[in-house]
Amino acid sequence: MRQFQSVLLILWIGFATLTVPVEAQMYHPRSVMEALDTAGENRTELEAVLNHYLNENDPLKLLAAYYLIENMGDHSYVTIALYDSTKAEVDYEVLAYPNFDSLLVELEAIETERGELNFDRKAKILDREVITAEYLIQNIDLAFQAWHEKPWARWLTFAQFCDYVLPYRGSNEPLEAWRAYFLSEFANLPDQLDNPTDPVAAAQQINNGIKSWFGFDARFYLHPTDQGLSEMQQNKLGRCEDMTNLTIYAMRANGLAVTSDYTPHWADTGNNHAWNAILLPNGNVVPFMGCEANPGEYHLNHKAAKVYRKMFAEQPQNLAFLKPEWEAVPRWLAGKNYIDVTADYTEVCDVTLTLTQPVPDSVTFAYLGVFNAGEWRAIHWGKIEPDRQVTFTDMGKNIAYIPLYYVHEELIPAGVPFILQEDNTIRPLIADTTQTATVKLISTTRRVLDRSTDGIEQTFLTPDTEYELFYWQDEWVSLGTQIATEKPLYFEAVPHGGLYWLVEKDSREEERIFTMENGKQIWW
Repeated sequence: MRQFQSVLLILWIGFATLTVPVEAQMYHPRSVMEALDTAGENRTELEAVLNHYLNENDPLKLLAAYYLIENMGDHSYVTIALYDSTKAEVDYEVLAYPNFDSLLVELEAIETERGELNFDRKAKILDREVITAEYLIQNIDLAFQAWHEKPWARWLTFAQFCDYVLPYRGSNEPLEAWRAYFLSEFANLPDQLDNPTDPVAAAQQINNGIKSWFGFDARFYLHPTDQGLSEMQQNKLGRCEDMTNLTIYAMRANGLAVTSDYTPHWADTGNNHAWNAILLPNGNVVPFMGCEANPGEYHLNHKAAKVYRKMFAEQPQNLAFLKPEWEAVPRWLAGKNYIDVTADYTEVCDVTLTLTQPVPDSVTFAYLGVFNAGEWRAIHWGKIEPDRQVTFTDMGKNIAYIPLYYVHEELIPAGVPFILQEDNTIRPLIADTTQTATVKLISTTRRVLDRSTDGIEQTFLTPDTEYELFYWQDEWVSLGTQIATEKPLYFEAVPHGGLYWLVEKDSREEERIFTMENGKQIWW
């Protein structure tokens, strides 16, 4: 929050008598003045908010305005579009198709005709350049109303209120007013609770209300622009980002300290995930899936190497503020507004490595990656110290990782993959080509084996389909292909002790990596 805490003390002294001398009206913290300087023609709107609370002699609301304005930074409405190989936009409507698979088939047909398709940013509308004084003042006033009136909100400190109730957006959705609507929708909720001071009970009831009309639909994975409230009310469907945003609207409007936590890349499957969490009076958080599962009923279904929390305030400990200006970093880790909360979700430990690959020129940070959807993807970062040592903090255990460099917008290996074991030790995965064996393979991903009653070994391979086996040695090295039958596949001359990957021909590369232990595939 940069200068926020010191400004709090200064303003409490300045406003002790609730009178504002003329010279005080000319003063704003430097961080706020810098933010005003970036607002262009919209500066007058932001100044109108500050003047409003100065004239009202309301020190806390002025501080709240400072918090929002000084941290407005890159917060924006971002639209994403799909483009073909000629950079022409591909126009389609996700709800015009009956399900996700049919939409995917259509896009694959378009790709065959028009070349490779890729999502890219279409427009970015910065809040600081368009937000109105009326919008900000209403947001602040209604947030304070909920904080003061709702019995479950009165324990919140001002700092907690600013972080988890006051912000006016959840992600990169369009700016829309939502507080008044949801404050009215649940106006009678305190009277309906056995214990109206219990924030979890309040969250459960609000979640029951919104999940009665809004839910998940995989088609919205291919509608990557985040929906605003009016669009969600119309469609009544969305992806995880929409679900968490809608939940944030409904609950923050009613004074609940709710946020969105996420993992950029699962460690044991493809894709990513975002969900909600509610802050409790003891400082703990309870995860839940807004519009789907209530606090106390929700558990993550996959392994998370890292969990981050979206914050409205800029976080100066983030890589964006520590790296040299000229050094590019992976997209997920370039943000300024997140904190690491992995330790809230799983056992963690620090990992210190000596990188085995030479450090490229102009690279000062290394990354730890997990295998996700056919690629190694960066999940955390660490500064490269002398002798190529780097420490990665608070890493989830019992997960396969690899150290990486980021060069020319590509991740390249900086060392060998390894398993971070439950006892905090590292088990390197180095394929020994001088020791080989024949291996038996029954699946491309983790499966639950049913007990056989007829003596026939169970497999999870598609007969008459081609499979290719790879092992890792600075890259994926092929060990050949085979056509599956109803029996297991046997590959010969497989190097010992490595990391392996069995891929079905023409698949979407969601197959999982594995090691071979006592003749069995162990999945990572």
